[in-house]
Amino acid sequence: MNLPNSITMSRIASVPLLIWFLSPHSPFDAHNGAQEIAACTIFIMASITDGLDGYLARRRNQITTMGMLLDPLADKLMVTAAYIILVAYNPRIVPPWIAVLVIGREFLVSGLRSIAASEGFTIDASEIGKLKTVIQIVSVVAAILAHRWDYWNWGGFIVAVHFIAVTAIYWMAIVSIISAVDYFIGFWKKIDHASERARTTRTSVLSRKAKPPIENPSRP
Repeated sequence: MNLPNSITMSRIASVPLLIWFLSPHSPFDAHNGAQEIAACTIFIMASITDGLDGYLARRRNQITTMGMLLDPLADKLMVTAAYIILVAYNPRIVPPWIAVLVIGREFLVSGLRSIAASEGFTIDASEIGKLKTVIQIVSVVAAILAHRWDYWNWGGFIVAVHFIAVTAIYWMAIVSIISAVDYFIGFWKKIDHASERARTTRTSVLSRKAKPPIENPSRP
C-alpha cells in the first residue's frame, strides 16, 4: 500500500476513535475539557489528511483505483459519523435534521457521481463545495467545544464558542443545500450532452447498417 492510501486509511481509522472519545466511555476526564480537546484534535488531524492524501497521490503519481475508492469513502464516513455523534453529544447545537441534511446531501452527490461515471464523465468540485468543507470542519470543532464552553478565554481574548458553533452549523446547512443544487445543475448539463452524443452515435450506427450494398455493374 502506497503512502497516500495509507494516509487515507488512517482517516478511516480515526472514525471509531472520534466516536469513542465523544462517547460516555471516553478514556478522558469528562470534567476538565480533555474529552473535547482530544476529539477536536482527532477531527482536525483527519481533516488535514483529506487534502494531503490527494496532493501526495498527484505529486508522486500514485493515483490508484483503491485510492479513488477509499478517499470519498473516508470523507463520507468522517463527516457523517461526526454529525451523528454530535446529535447525541450536543443536541442543543446539532439537531437531528442537520444530520439528516448532511447525510442526504452526501448520498445525493455519491449517486450523481456514480451515474456520471457510468456515462463516462466527471463533475469537478466547485468553489461552493470547497467552502462547504471548510465550514463543516469549523462547525464540528465548534460544536464539540460548545459542549463544554459557551465562552473561551484565550489569553485575554474572549471567544464566543457557542455563538460560533450555532452560526457555523446553520451556515453549513445553507451552503450544503446550495452546493448540492450547484452539483445537480452541473450534472444535469453534462448528462444532457452525454445523452445527446449517445443518441447521435446510435443514429449514425443505425444509418450505416441500413445502407443497402452497392451492386457491381460489371458482374453478369
